[in-house]
Amino acid sequence: QAQLVESGGGLVQPGGSLRLSCAASNGFPLNYYHVGWFRQVPGKARELVSCIDNRGNTMYGVSARGRFTTSRDTAKNAAFLQMDNLEAEDTAIYYCASVCDARFFDSWGQGTQVTVSS
Repeated sequence: QAQLVESGGGLVQPGGSLRLSCAASNGFPLNYYHVGWFRQVPGKARELVSCIDNRGNTMYGVSARGRFTTSRDTAKNAAFLQMDNLEAEDTAIYYCASVCDARFFDSWGQGTQVTVSS
């Protein structure tokens, strides 16, 4: 079972950038799996932000297209989410998972808080 740790969140002004990281804390071979980035705000369902498969193919949710880029580093067994031109609406807790459909993952980590505010 994947135990993933997210990091890199913080407070940033509108138009700013952040780079989130996702790493396996228990030696889980993340390289062999998809990596989905999700975000959630209180009272709303978890939303898929991006997905990268084990071959490096990517897809993005509507809100992320053109502003966010997901990637992975197989040497580090890690994945990343580069977020540029951030907007207030991007404020949320961001999570990563070894799937791209939240219905099929149940070992969510703490996530990392992203706050976009002036």
